[in-house]
Amino acid sequence: MPPGEDGPHTPEVAEVSDVSEVSEDPDAPGVPDIRAQVRAVETGLLGGEPHLTRRQVAERVGVPLSLAEELWHRLGFPHHADDDVAFTDADVEALSLARDLVMLGILDAGSQAAMVRTWGRSFARLAEWQTDLLARLALSAEDPGQRITELTDEVLPRLEVLQSYVWRRHLVSAANRILTPTGPDPDATRAGDPTAYLAVGFVDIVGYTSRSRTLSEPEFVTWIESFEDVATTEVTDRGGRVIKAIGDEILYVTDDPVQAAEVALALTARGADADDPFPEVRAGLAYGEVVIRLGDVYGSTVNIAARLTSIARPGTVVVDSGLQEVLTSLAAAADDPDDPDHDDPDDPDEGHEDHDGSRDAGRDDVLRLAAQLTDEARHRAQEALALLTGEAAPAHLPYRFRRIRRATLKGFPGVRGRVLRRAEPGR
Repeated sequence: MPPGEDGPHTPEVAEVSDVSEVSEDPDAPGVPDIRAQVRAVETGLLGGEPHLTRRQVAERVGVPLSLAEELWHRLGFPHHADDDVAFTDADVEALSLARDLVMLGILDAGSQAAMVRTWGRSFARLAEWQTDLLARLALSAEDPGQRITELTDEVLPRLEVLQSYVWRRHLVSAANRILTPTGPDPDATRAGDPTAYLAVGFVDIVGYTSRSRTLSEPEFVTWIESFEDVATTEVTDRGGRVIKAIGDEILYVTDDPVQAAEVALALTARGADADDPFPEVRAGLAYGEVVIRLGDVYGSTVNIAARLTSIARPGTVVVDSGLQEVLTSLAAAADDPDDPDHDDPDDPDEGHEDHDGSRDAGRDDVLRLAAQLTDEARHRAQEALALLTGEAAPAHLPYRFRRIRRATLKGFPGVRGRVLRRAEPGR
């Protein structure tokens, strides 16, 4: 049914009554039937007993049954026949809200399909993990059925509030990113543009397959979760965001290329520390235009970063020329000519006096301009040497780049990777 005057609301989780008295297993008197408890939990979560068929839901909302079926399928819900009584008033309201978004022009056919699929996949994985966690707690109790009831009453309402809070915080972060254009020409970037200039990084566990064979299932889960936890912390602490974890690697992006480099160098350093339980890793980084869609990233920049990871040796970070050039440019810009330690040729107080006490402003301007040009030429020559040979770095650049010989990327024959390292002190 359409939302009432108070607007849309989330169906309350009904209290789950103790059904042990009426759901005993006849073969074991006095022992509660867990299946009956589960059915009671289902009723509580859905806000009432299922009493509607899918056709009745569509009729109440006033939409074709085919539209309702399409929505449910994309959400990943189980299939039900026309005469299955499997729906509640919560399903009516959800379908009504989806119809309202379409009528308001928020969702067109394409975005509706994409968003609903993303919802279905994301919430299905989250629900699977949460249910597994709660089931383990319930089954370890003396009375599993009663424990399921208690967990439903006490835990799920809190999880629902917490999930809403996390979602809102991520909305704030996403809005800030979208409404703050980035890239070489921010003025030319429109808010909401599906593309952005980002640094993309992959961090991959070395020896994942062989190590996983030596671990028990609980040990393997702990190992992987520890890797993801440490990697996520390093990324988020530096203002980046993890796009996804893919088995033995993570994919992350940052708006600031320096932070992408720092994340990769920090993780490879931890992996190289024999006293650190963090596994040995390798990383590939690229910088360029990226297509952003439904929280994921696509495009050549992403593919190049993935390919660079595949050619990186254990414990190393390999970057593309785009990231190398932007890191070098940022370092050069940091050597600010407006720094107080630099002479300002336009400052009249900086002129030198002649032997008779007068200023020779013209002569001083020429000397300062020549010194400035000399400094710039020296910096540019150092940068060019680093870019061409990979064996040297400008004095002001905190990184060094080493060329990888005969390293070609599948699908990107013109792209060459270079190993990124921290510059040694004094070099």
